[in-house]
Amino acid sequence: MKRNTPIKSQSKAVLLILCMMLLSLSISYAQKKTEFIKGGKVSIESKILGEKRIMTVYLPESYNSGSQKYPVLYLLDGRAHFYHTTSAVNFLSNRGITPQIIVVAVYNVDRNRDFLPSHVERIPTSGGAEKFLNFISDELTEYIDNNYRTSNFSVLMGHSFGGTFATYSLLTKPELFDAYIAVSPFLHYDDNYLVKEAGKTQHSDFKGQKYFYMTIGDEPNYYSALGDFSSIINEKYSEIIDLDYVKMESEDHATTPYLSVFNGLRFIFSDWQIPASELEQGLSAVDEYYKNLSAKYEMEVTSSENLLNRLGYTYLQNEDIENAIMVFKENVKRYPKSSNVYDSLGEAYEKNDQLDLALKNYKIAYDLGMKENHVNTGVYLKNLKRVQQK
Repeated sequence: MKRNTPIKSQSKAVLLILCMMLLSLSISYAQKKTEFIKGGKVSIESKILGEKRIMTVYLPESYNSGSQKYPVLYLLDGRAHFYHTTSAVNFLSNRGITPQIIVVAVYNVDRNRDFLPSHVERIPTSGGAEKFLNFISDELTEYIDNNYRTSNFSVLMGHSFGGTFATYSLLTKPELFDAYIAVSPFLHYDDNYLVKEAGKTQHSDFKGQKYFYMTIGDEPNYYSALGDFSSIINEKYSEIIDLDYVKMESEDHATTPYLSVFNGLRFIFSDWQIPASELEQGLSAVDEYYKNLSAKYEMEVTSSENLLNRLGYTYLQNEDIENAIMVFKENVKRYPKSSNVYDSLGEAYEKNDQLDLALKNYKIAYDLGMKENHVNTGVYLKNLKRVQQK
């Protein structure tokens, strides 16, 4: 019996440690989950709908550290699609493929009522899309614009009946959103109701360029209506609506949303990344490109620190030191708090045998690197010591 006592105590200790580990993991997961959401839940008492509506708002990583404005993605079926959508937004924006985006995920109350534009007997609550669209235009977007730093560019995304509603929004209030991602939209609903509406819509109803990304999986029943809708848009509105209709025949109704948000955002912001041909023309061409991009998306878009660094090193590798120094100096001017820009400028001065200026900039890079605990601080110190020895 005495031999068993330590074993029981040891078992209890192990059990206690395991419980503590699980609790720690749970807390860590909860913290990461909270950090990932960033914006948190908000609610609106809708007078139009006569009920409370709940949203989760995702804010970009840079939101709290600057004053810039961001485009907004309004996500229908928000509870179902929040995490994979915000993951795609984060992935694309971190790589400079799209801008950073605020995501407003709208939770459902009665999706049949809210998303379907006409009433059919087999779906008793259908036909409330007009009210729901008024809620979005008159209450939700106003709330988001008043409480967050939003630009004038917005996107609406919906899947299945949500895709039906996105199409209804385009045809009914085209001024409300600039771009749409309609995933497996149920356009054969009510005897092709929205396809017929597309044929009735007037060219003058659309003001400004629109982007409509529409996808379908291996869903043959949808093909006819989507094909007809696509033909009408391309024939009547090709100058105003940039439509991309994609068949994902290896996917099904459940898997199309995951790929659609990723590729849809790439389609909408297809010119966000500056072409190499523009970059090769130098800094003035880069600034002109981003000036035009700012006008298109109605938000301030500027060249990133990394882009200017890349341009400077292109000059440096081509032995055009004068232009390299000019670009690196401009990068210092635009991003004075970055340690890396001073290190790059120091390298250009060192290559040009301007050692005093190289030493000065390497010293600034090292000091800033120490303050921000930059991963390249060791490199900055190595560069500083090398020039000191020279």
